Amino acid sequence: MSAPFTVLIPARYGASRLPGKPLLLLDDRPMIAHVCARARESGAARVVVATDDARIAAAVPRDLAEVCLTATDHDSGSSRLAEATTRLDLDADAVVVNLQGDEPLLPGVLLDQVADLLLADRQAVAATLQTPITQWHELFDPNCVKVVSDQRGRALLFSRAPLPWHRQQFAALPDRFGADAAAPAAGIWFRHLGIYAYRAGYLRRYVTLPPAPLEALESLEQLRILWNGDAIRIATAVATPGPGVDTADDLARVRAQLAAGRGG
Repeated sequence: MSAPFTVLIPARYGASRLPGKPLLLLDDRPMIAHVCARARESGAARVVVATDDARIAAAVPRDLAEVCLTATDHDSGSSRLAEATTRLDLDADAVVVNLQGDEPLLPGVLLDQVADLLLADRQAVAATLQTPITQWHELFDPNCVKVVSDQRGRALLFSRAPLPWHRQQFAALPDRFGADAAAPAAGIWFRHLGIYAYRAGYLRRYVTLPPAPLEALESLEQLRILWNGDAIRIATAVATPGPGVDTADDLARVRAQLAAGRGG
């Protein structure tokens, strides 16, 4: 069982594609309430929503989570969480799991898994998870972030590009990946899940580091960690997460999945 850890959920109102996203209704409850419920399914000692918006704060069920009000000028979720660790007076070695506020179907067991990964690797500054890519369209989708790791379970690179590049198989891209093509080979391509565990002290240091060139190029914050020579521990998720909500289509899928669950 994990040592005590804190789940921090960054939540902002002004998402570019879905404004007010944490307040959108899923099964008659705001999305942020579902996310808090998933966090409570884990072994977390504490669940905290970090937000600068009074409407989101009011929607957080107080039997599921606390609220930490943060500044309004954060340019990333990591920056908001770093402030929250200070406001909550978390020790430098305290393990913090970052659960995004748009993951209403992420199994709580994955929060335990990522916390355990970090606790088991004192040389890693962060831990995260991956899932196998099973469809070609995922591999070539820039919204699906790919990750390559080494034999110790340390991340080598994250990218929106289809990595690793199969030199021979990808030579005939237009002909190979139609509807009747075989699925991607198992154990080669992995999708990164946007769930992290950090130690609070590292999270506070991370936000003082300048953005890395690769981070700016790919718009992936985790590349700042690798650019600065720090290690990220990664493992394959022990459970399959439901879809997160980035777009209106995602929202419809989640609503349909929740409705199907009620019917079953």
